[in-house]
Amino acid sequence: MKVKTILISQPEPKVDNSPYSELEEKLRVKIDFIPFIHVEGVSSKDVRQQKIDLTKYTAVILTSRNSVDHFFRIAEEMRYKVPDTLKYFCLSEAVAYYLQKYVVYRKRKIYVGKRTFSELSPFIKKYKNEKFLLPASDMLKPDVPKTLNKLGVEWKQGIFYRTVVSDLTHLRDVYYDILVFFSPTGIKSLFENFPDFEQNETKIAVFGNTTVKAAKEHGLVVNIMAPTPDTPSMTMALKNYIKEANKK
Repeated sequence: MKVKTILISQPEPKVDNSPYSELEEKLRVKIDFIPFIHVEGVSSKDVRQQKIDLTKYTAVILTSRNSVDHFFRIAEEMRYKVPDTLKYFCLSEAVAYYLQKYVVYRKRKIYVGKRTFSELSPFIKKYKNEKFLLPASDMLKPDVPKTLNKLGVEWKQGIFYRTVVSDLTHLRDVYYDILVFFSPTGIKSLFENFPDFEQNETKIAVFGNTTVKAAKEHGLVVNIMAPTPDTPSMTMALKNYIKEANKK
């Protein structure tokens, strides 16, 4: 079956020359971006109920742009003036760069990992006497608390925002040749919105082993997968599949 339409279950990338744009142009396919999940902030009252007092922490661990936004949102709601002395431990350069939205970068103590939490952990270990706050979602990856406990530092997780299923009822009568998922929550959203969903001729593309597992648990056949040694990115996996499918 030739591929003409693709649905990406995430927001559209806010960058020029996105690899998805290149896919559309070169392979003449139509790509739509519709988030299957979204983030909702919890109230400052909910954070207080978690027994979190922002004044008690000397360092904050930021794992995503969402964690940056919701940390400063809660600080504002609590009328907490974030001190210049607060240390920021950012999962990646992208997160650290985004921090500039709220602080004067050159005047703050900011420590940056490369991409994974294990790559950030040496910086945390170096400052193990700090009191760390981890503003996160209710869907925190298990390796994060495991790594922090192993480091033996004083830390506390705060749920500052939640990942919730988006309303997709407007897609009920819309069909795509390929559906692309990046998380188990995306798969969950599909079936919460459409409990009677049948795959039929639709091809399923997934990113990551946990997403593959979730897809199979819901009875889906996975046709495209990334990352693999040959296709480290989803766009590359899609490109290879579409080229082959559209040859016929």
